[in-house]
Amino acid sequence: MIPISAGQVTLSDRRTQRRWSVPLQPYDIAAVPVTQEQYAQVTGERPSAATGDRLPVESVSWWDAIRFCNALSQRDGLTAAYWLDGDRVDWNVDADGYRLPTEAEWEYACRAGTTGPRYGPLDEIAWYRGNSADRIHEVGGKQPNTWGLYDMLGNVWNWCWDVYDAEVYGSYRVLRGGGWFDEQWSCRASVRRRSHPTFTVDDVGFRVARSA
Repeated sequence: MIPISAGQVTLSDRRTQRRWSVPLQPYDIAAVPVTQEQYAQVTGERPSAATGDRLPVESVSWWDAIRFCNALSQRDGLTAAYWLDGDRVDWNVDADGYRLPTEAEWEYACRAGTTGPRYGPLDEIAWYRGNSADRIHEVGGKQPNTWGLYDMLGNVWNWCWDVYDAEVYGSYRVLRGGGWFDEQWSCRASVRRRSHPTFTVDDVGFRVARSA
């Protein structure tokens, strides 16, 4: 887990042409996406399409990621961040357990103080369609950003906590970062995508965060 200081980030959405600023309190975020080995240790499950302990876990839904966070918190003796009741989930913002980053936390961590579309040359920092050989890769194989975070762009999309646009898309949740099968234009710090919280595919995973 990498500690991130308080700050502020400006998010933008190409579809609506909207921009908004979000202040952030200190938080911690994982240096790499959750791996298949870590996911199996916590849940006993290996849902991924590809196989390898150091590969990012994929083919996991937003709900799978939420349940993993609570299970990891329980294992480590922390207070669960999420309260689950059927198809309802509430976030206890005072909990010290693991959780998904908000999309503002994700983008702030991804940028690591940079202002351009990426924190470095794409081929040096990310696995994407242009260099992935059409497959997922082990975490940490490309250069990190200056805050020590790997695979913020490329390899697997990251589920975030946020609802994308409740009025238009209902319960759809935010995805960030781009994946191994995406073109270069999808692997940018500002790109927002969305999907239903039950959706699974072989280029979507997640990383965990904790409130400081």
